[in-house]
Amino acid sequence: MLGPLDGIVVLDLSRALAGPHAAQLLGDLGARVIKVEHPDGGDESRGWGPPFVGPDHDISTYFLAANRNKQSIAVDLKSPDGKQLVERLARQSDVLVENFRTGVLDRLGFSVEHLHELNPRLVILSITGFGHDGPEGGRPGYDQIAQGEGGLMSLTGPSPEEPTRVGASIADLLAGIHGAYGVAAALYERERTGKGRVVRTSLLAAITGVHAYHGTAWTVGGQVPRANGNHHTSITPYGSFRCADGMLQIAAANEGQWRKVAELLDIDPDTPRYATNRDRNAHRDELIADMEKALAAHDRGHWLARLAEAGVPAGAIRTIDEVYSWDQTRSQGLVVTVEHPVLGPIELPGPPLRFDGLTDARHTAPPALDQDGEAVLAWLEERER
Repeated sequence: MLGPLDGIVVLDLSRALAGPHAAQLLGDLGARVIKVEHPDGGDESRGWGPPFVGPDHDISTYFLAANRNKQSIAVDLKSPDGKQLVERLARQSDVLVENFRTGVLDRLGFSVEHLHELNPRLVILSITGFGHDGPEGGRPGYDQIAQGEGGLMSLTGPSPEEPTRVGASIADLLAGIHGAYGVAAALYERERTGKGRVVRTSLLAAITGVHAYHGTAWTVGGQVPRANGNHHTSITPYGSFRCADGMLQIAAANEGQWRKVAELLDIDPDTPRYATNRDRNAHRDELIADMEKALAAHDRGHWLARLAEAGVPAGAIRTIDEVYSWDQTRSQGLVVTVEHPVLGPIELPGPPLRFDGLTDARHTAPPALDQDGEAVLAWLEERER
């Protein structure tokens, strides 16, 4: 693969989602990613489903989501031979990714100090549940637990009485994203210092890091934000609205856009209840009722066309299958075709970044367990010469 990280070697000791997602993102950028898996079953996400696919229905689509552009080698980290092999790989790698519970890697014999003795230039990405230190630093990290503990569930759902998890494993995925950009920064720093740094993030940090204006509402404003359904906390009208055949979304983020919406729906924009954003927020329920009464006259297609003509941001609410069949999604490289050793050609969600001037990368399918063991060993021996 060609990309900004071409020539970088990533040793991926992680499993499940946060760490593998970080390593996958680095692989998307051109790094060579060597995924170390236990010989007995490999990454635990290989067993997560349904759905399972393949002739024997034993290939997890969950695993396929987080392991493109990687090589797999089976290694028992607890065995003397396995430890020796990982040490050899660490010497030849630029980045090591791990998401063990705090202290586990140390007990396996791979403390930060030892890894940096082996390779002072090694950048180490460590992803934990709640941080590697602090009074609860040793807690195991699971996405839904972190969503609740990090306050995200209190902001999500139809009302404060029904806290709701985000549908995707957003804590894991955000931690992976944060970890990948932390690695990129550490690699850049290494060009100046010649030394690798430990990059740390956690599921808790990932969730807290996206509080944004919800966080400052409390830290500065002294207000505790609560779930507000499909409507924006601070901007009105900005949310989902019912029309004749379902729902659509309208985002009027400034007064000009609000006036265009009001004109389309025959609502007086200067009535005291709706004259300013602060007024509209105070009378949100009344405004939603007035808008939905007008929107009920036509279907979604009619209103989306009219809103587009008026220059008002609006959109449909698509199902996952609709997203992946959408021409715009495909035009952005967000669907890639890879050749899987068992499934043949399959489509996967594609990388979220594009770089001008680089031809589209050829991606590789998530590997079978130990699929690349011999190739990795041959590469390692060549590097060690």
